[in-house]
Amino acid sequence: MNVFRDSRPAAADRPPRQPPPLPQPTTGLRQRLSELRGPGVRPRPLDARALAALAANPGCRRRSLLDGAGVDKAALAGALGSPAPFGQSQFALARGNSFEARVKADDGADLMRLLHERMDAGAAPPEPGAVAVPDLSAAGPEGRAARTALALREATTAGGWTLLDHPMLTLEVAGSPAYLEPDAVVVHPDGGWTVVEIKSFPMIDGAADPAKVGAAARQAAVYALALERVAAQVAAATGRTVPVRDRVLLVCPKDFANLPTAEAVDVRKQLATTRRQLQRLTKVEEIAGQLPPGTTFDLRLADDGKTVTRSAEELAEAVEAVDAAYAPECLAACELAFHCRGRSRAAGAVESLGRGVRGELGGLRTVAEVLEAAGTGRAENGTGDGRAGGGRTGAGSLARTDCGAGADDQARTDATTLPHVRAGADDHPDTDLSPDAPATEALRRAAALRSEALAAARRAQASAQPEEAPCR
Repeated sequence: MNVFRDSRPAAADRPPRQPPPLPQPTTGLRQRLSELRGPGVRPRPLDARALAALAANPGCRRRSLLDGAGVDKAALAGALGSPAPFGQSQFALARGNSFEARVKADDGADLMRLLHERMDAGAAPPEPGAVAVPDLSAAGPEGRAARTALALREATTAGGWTLLDHPMLTLEVAGSPAYLEPDAVVVHPDGGWTVVEIKSFPMIDGAADPAKVGAAARQAAVYALALERVAAQVAAATGRTVPVRDRVLLVCPKDFANLPTAEAVDVRKQLATTRRQLQRLTKVEEIAGQLPPGTTFDLRLADDGKTVTRSAEELAEAVEAVDAAYAPECLAACELAFHCRGRSRAAGAVESLGRGVRGELGGLRTVAEVLEAAGTGRAENGTGDGRAGGGRTGAGSLARTDCGAGADDQARTDATTLPHVRAGADDHPDTDLSPDAPATEALRRAAALRSEALAAARRAQASAQPEEAPCR
């Protein structure tokens, strides 16, 4: 975890960002999304974790549509026969809820003390009983969002410290509104707003797991984006600039105890990335309009509300009607990742190997094409002297990493069953399967290096075997 000291000049004179008004789904789109979910199925709300994962893969039209329609992807994956074996355990949820209640006890006394120490030491410390904690209860998410916006406006105008416990925020996602609920938002005496993230993973000697801190920062960036819209509305109504701070307060247990500690985390990078990726998302209405007539993801549950009566083949056909952009990173973020991985592997798509490998391979779209390009180099350089060009891209480095004395039987099988040269490859010099293409040159060298390494491993293994004792 990195702690950032805010040494930048104050931005009081900078005008706030003016986002467009939050759109509401039209009646036709609302009806279409309801049909996609199924009659009587309530939409599954989006949270910041799902939005952060969606922003990390904006090219996945499948997830954009399913999340925009509120489809339960976990139930859909189970009906397809590819359930997602991840998620928080009940023990972790109970521990997180217990720790959050401890942090917010006594009108958030510990939380406000930590925030004052870490982020606003120059302001007057929050006195016990002087922190305003407005009631944010209202009917439905729309009502709670309106009540939150009103409470933020009143707190900004009044000055002083204000703690908003589980406010409701809205954010435009692919043309439709999403409702988000951060752990807390604090209004400072100067009118600034700070997002508070409360997590149950420990902070040992002032440092926490970087991967978990990064995930928390991405979620907090989504909340900060949603706050920017409310800040613009408050500024337009009051004429007062409302800064949404780009440092968030991360509260975690200290060491192995249940006592809270906190650090300020800079989320400027996550803010810029999430804002840019959300803008790239294709509109849900556009994706839904390209589906075949009658497409639906309804599971057709039985009267018990649990038994799926629709066949997996029908569901798979509906899911495959929407393009996906699978990458190995999806396994930790999407409930449909195992289904998409199986289809990607069955099609031989190079995306299943990772975005980095996909970028290095250029126009080679399938694993068969990659093996054929490597086979071209093996046929042209049968001596395996490794003098083929390339080696400057990731393919050559992958070969040097994967092969050697520890290569397994499958690797040896792959090295000895590469396809032969495809007839007419030289007739297409502009394609990546051409012998002169950079990716093909790298694959030729990778195949030569792999053959050399496997041959050396076999020779070393043969020389290491003890000679049989002569018969007596």
